Amino acid sequence: MYSPEARQKAIQRVLEGLANGTPLAVLCRDEGMPDASTVRGWCDEDENLAIAYARARELGFDVLAAECMDIADETGRDTIRTADGVRADSEWISRSKLRVETRLKLLAKWDPKRYGDATTIKHADADGEKLALGEVERATRLAAILAAAEARKGSDESD
Repeated sequence: MYSPEARQKAIQRVLEGLANGTPLAVLCRDEGMPDASTVRGWCDEDENLAIAYARARELGFDVLAAECMDIADETGRDTIRTADGVRADSEWISRSKLRVETRLKLLAKWDPKRYGDATTIKHADADGEKLALGEVERATRLAAILAAAEARKGSDESD
């Protein structure tokens, strides 16, 4: 269905989009793009593409995690001026909370090992015993992921 050139162009768009945090289904809605099942089929046929796809998704997850921090830290629109003075903009604050929660829930579903709830994330200790990750380990892991995402973002901007 796709010429080698068209296929390569579509794959490049998919990998770039995934690495920027855009879901495959959204990418495949664009005109000229293959169906998501076609892209997944290409990954099934090509191990190198499957590896690149998985890495792009992982990078995209880190972008979404960094977006959560940006949204949570943005306070410029938390208040509005009215005739009675300055008051909290509860609609904006609620919307920001929804945006963060939606991203976090998607991350927990898409990458539960790195972004899942402490009660659902498991790893094996030296004896093979399954243990839930503690809050400190989760916080440390998330901080490292966010720092790496920021470092990548900074290096991308300097290119």
